[in-house]
Amino acid sequence: MGGIENHIRDLAQAQRARGVDARVLVTNSGPRTEQIEMDGVPVTKTGRQLNVSSAPISLGYFPWLWRLEAGIDIAHAHLPYPPGELAHLLLGRSRRLVLSYHSDIVRQRVLGTVYRPFLQLLLRRAAAIAVASPAYIRTSALLAPVADKCRVIPYGLDLDAFRPTPALDDAAAALRARHGHQPLILFIGKLRHYKGVDVLIEAMRLLDPQQPGHLLIVGSGMLEQAAKRQAAEAGIGARTTFLGELSDADKLVALHAADLFVLPSTNRAEAFGIVLLEAMACGLPLISTELGTGTSYVNQDGVSGLVIPPRDPAALAAALTRLLGDAALRQRLGDGALARVRQEFTRDRMVTRILDLYHEALAS
Repeated sequence: MGGIENHIRDLAQAQRARGVDARVLVTNSGPRTEQIEMDGVPVTKTGRQLNVSSAPISLGYFPWLWRLEAGIDIAHAHLPYPPGELAHLLLGRSRRLVLSYHSDIVRQRVLGTVYRPFLQLLLRRAAAIAVASPAYIRTSALLAPVADKCRVIPYGLDLDAFRPTPALDDAAAALRARHGHQPLILFIGKLRHYKGVDVLIEAMRLLDPQQPGHLLIVGSGMLEQAAKRQAAEAGIGARTTFLGELSDADKLVALHAADLFVLPSTNRAEAFGIVLLEAMACGLPLISTELGTGTSYVNQDGVSGLVIPPRDPAALAAALTRLLGDAALRQRLGDGALARVRQEFTRDRMVTRILDLYHEALAS
């Protein structure tokens, strides 16, 4: 469904490949509880009754957590998920608790205020905490008091899944041909409040009409219709295509067809940007925003792409103009992006670091 879901899937699969008995407990998208196996990983999906502030509520999650943690060495919880944190506080019984702290709660201020004491208690109880970037440890008020437990473990990808093939090259060439072989600007993500798609559309409006470049927007969400209306009203409908949700295979085609990738996020809810890694794995130069989170740890200005202020359509338009007009710069930054993801953000490196964290937690 998204970056964190894919991260958990990749982590569990890779752990089992290394002999770890990894199992996954999540909430289902519907009311039924299911026990299934996905790519060799046992997964329990407890039935969902409702959503509260985007958090799925599943009453069955609590007894299942109690049942599954019997005799378990490590419970590895992925935050924030307030019902899950409450379940661990009330019913957790693994030998050690390890946390992956993915993001602060940014928008739901009332929920965040109520949730904060429970989260602080859970952070104190944890034996170790994985955080994807050093910036987030420095800038999160909740992590600062437990910084001694935090370890920087960036997300990682299976880079082989992003390598070009003849069939992939043909599909990418066909996509470029459908848009007149002009440079393609790519955005991939859920159309949510913090993704900055409205800023991207306004930046496209500010581009010189004679500047070649076509925007592809991949993803859906609550703001999809609003974004389509904005694009039409801005007069950029002819140079913007909304592709909606795509399969992993079709997203890979779009990544290989594109000339540059943009993640114009506007606040700390964008804690890292795993999609940046996917674009880097395809050799794309990036444009991202400085949020005080992991996005600028991933995308280094002048090395793998350009970093601009958030909520600044003019700055984004200037960055787009610079990259669209300079193929040599795109190539240099794209090469830098590929080199950086190969050095720092591989799945093997991530899994090794997580397993080291487990051993550290068990020895604590």
